[in-house]
Amino acid sequence: MREKLMSIGDDFWIENGQGQRAYKVNGKALHFRDTFVLEDVSGAEVARIQERKLSIRDKVAIERGGDTAATVQKALIGIRDRFAIDVKGGADMKAHGNLVDHEYKIERDGDTVATVSRKWFRVRDSYGVDITAGEDVPLILAITVAIDSMTTRG
Repeated sequence: MREKLMSIGDDFWIENGQGQRAYKVNGKALHFRDTFVLEDVSGAEVARIQERKLSIRDKVAIERGGDTAATVQKALIGIRDRFAIDVKGGADMKAHGNLVDHEYKIERDGDTVATVSRKWFRVRDSYGVDITAGEDVPLILAITVAIDSMTTRG
């Protein structure tokens, strides 16, 4: 993935391990709220990532088919960077580590479901997302985009 998602209307591709385009992040320009759309290679929307303005803590909703699939928000406790991920109809997750520098893990019930790292890449402004086999890839990528949008705000 590419860093700096907050450029207005900035679109970019997420590539798989073989360097092939897998998903596109479409940054929606001129929206009141920060909004990104995750699309598959054919251009079909697989998730909408949208900031929720009127909440006490930073919160981003991930929608699928018009329904909220998950909500990502900054955790209230802890001195490390942490996010709570409330998953509708599934086990909740958490992200922790150095989120600003893209060195963190996403976990469910103590098991790692994804590892995010920029150390794997020499290309500036790029980082990788290693998702455990069997996980919901679009959901994990949407969670990563949500976290990135909340940690790169000026």
